[in-house]
Amino acid sequence: MAEGVERDRDGSVATVTINHPPANALSRAVVAALDRALDELAADPRVRALVLTGAGERFFVAGADIREFGTSAEETRGWIAAGQALTLRMTRSRLPIVAAVNGYALGGGLELAMACDIRVASATARLGQPEVNLGLIPGWGGTQRLPRLVGRGAALALLLGGDPVDANTAERIGLVHQVAPADQLRARAHEFAQRLAAQAPVAVAEIKRAVADGLDRPLEAGLAVELDGFMAAFASSDAAEGVAAFLAKRPPAWSGT
Repeated sequence: MAEGVERDRDGSVATVTINHPPANALSRAVVAALDRALDELAADPRVRALVLTGAGERFFVAGADIREFGTSAEETRGWIAAGQALTLRMTRSRLPIVAAVNGYALGGGLELAMACDIRVASATARLGQPEVNLGLIPGWGGTQRLPRLVGRGAALALLLGGDPVDANTAERIGLVHQVAPADQLRARAHEFAQRLAAQAPVAVAEIKRAVADGLDRPLEAGLAVELDGFMAAFASSDAAEGVAAFLAKRPPAWSGT
């Protein structure tokens, strides 16, 4: 474990676990360790998908550690910028990332989960952006990613009200993709990640890039991003293998090139 972050790998799926008692709060050291883990796992060709979760059953991540905001505006701005940079790195990673939300995901914890591509929540999980209760606003993407995921109205209800929602409500509004019994959460998330890891790595990376870079542009500009991604995938060895496997009616053997 490095600074509250544990890593392990099962075949092509890596699991990163935030283990920072008592509530898995995001300290500067934890954010830095997550950054390093993401870089190193993305550089490992054996890894094709990632599961992100919290240690224990009560907390995914309770939030950013407010004691680390700093004593000056400059320090605080640097801390918030570091969290934003981490979430952007997750969005832009070649790896599909599945969040296994095993308990409370609040503030920076929910923002971290929203930066993942897929969210599977324990039936006991609760998710929210309570910053308004402290006289603050979310700083790691909550005001931007939440409306994009659930729509303006549902997002404002969560952002302005400050109260968390349960897992079933989160699934209903589109904040999580699937709810699992607590004792099945890790297995369900790992199963999801295995399915993503079995896809063509180049195509997966280009899909993530096209959505991240094109979604918020005008349609014509977004289509240009998609065209570039299509051509990058088309030129890959994986595309040639995919077509050959389809014609031969056999499973493809992806190389990731």
